[in-house]
Amino acid sequence: GENFDLWKLKLKTYFISQKLWDIVQSGYIKPNNTITLSKEEQKKLEDCDQKDAQALFVLQQAAGETIARRIMDVDTAKKAWDILEEEFEGNEQVRSIKLHYLRREFETIKMKESEIIEEYYGRIKEIVNKMKLYGKEIKEKRVVEKILITLTEKYDSIVASIETSSDPSSLSVNKLIGLLGAHEARLNSCVDTNSVENAFQLKLKLQSKNREDGGKKNAGEYSRNKDSRNFSGNKKDKYLSCGICNKPGHAKKYFWHHGKPICHYCNKPGHMEKYCRNKNKHQANFVEEHNQEQRLSYAKQESCDNGDGSWYLDSGCSNHMAKDQSIFVDIDSSVKVKVRLGNGTMMES
Repeated sequence: GENFDLWKLKLKTYFISQKLWDIVQSGYIKPNNTITLSKEEQKKLEDCDQKDAQALFVLQQAAGETIARRIMDVDTAKKAWDILEEEFEGNEQVRSIKLHYLRREFETIKMKESEIIEEYYGRIKEIVNKMKLYGKEIKEKRVVEKILITLTEKYDSIVASIETSSDPSSLSVNKLIGLLGAHEARLNSCVDTNSVENAFQLKLKLQSKNREDGGKKNAGEYSRNKDSRNFSGNKKDKYLSCGICNKPGHAKKYFWHHGKPICHYCNKPGHMEKYCRNKNKHQANFVEEHNQEQRLSYAKQESCDNGDGSWYLDSGCSNHMAKDQSIFVDIDSSVKVKVRLGNGTMMES
């Protein structure tokens, strides 16, 4: 039903080619009494009956199964054709209304910016053909004028050339479409060339801009680094030295361990003596070898002439032993280590 106009056009063309269109469009008169007819009239009647049956068969085969049921009770091709026309095209009043809409569509149609000339002409031609099916034929001159006045601005130059060089009314539609198509192809080739050139120019501009931005960025980074160095220098100059750690760059009140106790063992701030990690580091080192004789090496040095203050030194340790405590200037009594002697016994220093 939606493409009835196209279906009708195809069938009409087929009927004309088979010399059946007169039977379908006008029908024929079949007399009630055929006995009185002459042989020539009977032959003509038989010929009309055959053509009518052939046309009706074509209509039944061309229509779908659902539509064919609507014409299954008719006995002539003209009746079947009239039924289909009235159902899908309407009566005379409906056709007049549809033709009115088609005229308005033809008058208001314009070319879109995204369309090519072939597509636009296809839309116009479709409207013209529908109007022709409803009984209104648009002349070729009117179609040419419609195309020329409804083109987009990019066709202004070719339209002016056509209007000045020849009479538009004498120009055929096919020739006009050919001229407009050639102009369109020329415009497209120019656009492609310009696009390549513009892309190349844009690339050069971007490269130049990137180089400029890179130079500015490097200069800005150098300036920032210089300023930061100046700021750091100024800041260090502001605070000469800390009263706790004796290091420049910050005041005593900004020192990390400001207000915390100072260790009396290592003289470092931030912890007390009993928590000092350096206090218990002194341990005696000894080497024990299995399946071998264990020995203690020592050195002897006289600390006085009478030999009463002899020293015994363990060469593998950093701690010193003496039998007389009074000879030491400073003793760390917190260090308690065990020493293995040469006879294998252990003693605590």
